[in-house]
Amino acid sequence: MAVATADLYDEREESIQSLPLQLRSFGRRSAFDGPIRTVRCHEDNALLKSVLSTAGEGAVLVVDGGGSLNRALMGDMIAELAVRNGWAGVVINGAIRDSVAIGELDLGVKALGTNPRKSTKHGTGEADVTLEFGGVVFAVGARLYSDEDGILVERLS
Repeated sequence: MAVATADLYDEREESIQSLPLQLRSFGRRSAFDGPIRTVRCHEDNALLKSVLSTAGEGAVLVVDGGGSLNRALMGDMIAELAVRNGWAGVVINGAIRDSVAIGELDLGVKALGTNPRKSTKHGTGEADVTLEFGGVVFAVGARLYSDEDGILVERLS
């Protein structure tokens, strides 16, 4: 990412959304950006894995896990899949696991926290739908910018 989120916000101000949630950074790539794709799932990562198995083409997958820390939605194997398929990053309103291994991968990863407990695999959820959490709307195709200072998301008209 060429421009810092603080500078981008100063340039765009209220025409861009700032996510106030204090997500932790886990991937080796501390700054990343790209067009948004989305998954909504609760403690079930089968759909998330399916989406990350497709060509990412520099996109950022935003996952609304409802803020649950009861089960991890992504571990090192799924994160490796994201790297192999060209995803720029994953933002999870929920937990991950295998944080040390994920920290070695060239992928941007932000999440609420960690839990070693794995998710269920029933395939429930929705993909490529508009999400809202932390007061921010995550629309498919809008651009997300993330660095050490936080996350900014374009507003689509």
